[in-house]
Amino acid sequence: MTTNTTEATITADETVPAIHITRDFAATPAQLLRAHTDPELFARWVGPEGLETRIDTWDVRDGGSWRYVAVAGGEEHGFRGCFHRIGDDVIVQTFTWEGMPEAVSLETVRFTDLGDGRTRLHATSLVDSFEARDAWLRDSGMEVGVNDGYAKLDELLRGGEVAGPRAEGHDAV
Repeated sequence: MTTNTTEATITADETVPAIHITRDFAATPAQLLRAHTDPELFARWVGPEGLETRIDTWDVRDGGSWRYVAVAGGEEHGFRGCFHRIGDDVIVQTFTWEGMPEAVSLETVRFTDLGDGRTRLHATSLVDSFEARDAWLRDSGMEVGVNDGYAKLDELLRGGEVAGPRAEGHDAV
């Protein structure tokens, strides 16, 4: 039996400038897909504690785009990207912090059904250099944001607020 860890495993790839994030959830792949693609749910769990997320654009489809603004302590930070592929068990998208618009990462998030209502999330973020990857890991607060966000997602899942496939009508904001 797989046990739920409260923290994600975050590792730097040795061969390419990529970051790998792995975490198990008490959820189905469909629930995790919905939590990542429904803008109202996504805004409730993404990022560290104390962060408010405002969704500006959310067009969940192959070729669609997204943008949200994270607000904390009176500061606003914009993030944007494009959805390249939305499948039943995968999301492929770009990710850009608008403070460094030249630093675009390619992200792939896979949801693997472990059985018994458990799913393993595996995310890979490919960046343009080893230096950029190391800076993300060292300076961005990524670890705190990932772990706080996934803890909030756990709460939504436990509370029954994340049903199966994403609801119709949530494809665009």
